Amino acid sequence: MAIKQLTVFVQNSKGTIVSVTDTLAKNNINIRALSIAETEDFGILRLIVNDTEGATKILNESGYLIKTIDVIGVKIGDNPGELTSALAVLDKANINVEYLYAFMARTEKHAYVVLRVEDNACAENALMVTTSASEIITLSLFMNFIFLFLLIYTKLSKI
Repeated sequence: MAIKQLTVFVQNSKGTIVSVTDTLAKNNINIRALSIAETEDFGILRLIVNDTEGATKILNESGYLIKTIDVIGVKIGDNPGELTSALAVLDKANINVEYLYAFMARTEKHAYVVLRVEDNACAENALMVTTSASEIITLSLFMNFIFLFLLIYTKLSKI
């Protein structure tokens, strides 16, 4: 199952990113993962949030140009070569990875990456049949993992 990613087109100027994140925070929308690519004049902000529809509505109302894109989340072992193994599976299945980005999670054994590919279903199938340590994360499992992580982190930080 694909994960919904927001692609927000922003000006490459001081205060733009804080404006987006502040708008989301004021509307109780939590950012789960984020990546930004820039050119001289504009940036492409990629976000995975806890409320895609709400974030889209609020950012559209704030004047941002947004596109929702399906991506897949992949859990890989946190060892040298694990990302290469996952990418090799996609390469062998003739699936092009358009871009990817990693995000932090508190675990010693795994890392997580978000992939944009030509065909999500084909990529998920290819990664599921491999015997490597790669694991496809469905949207609900992905969000549950992040929620659980944040809950535990919040509790531990109060100790």
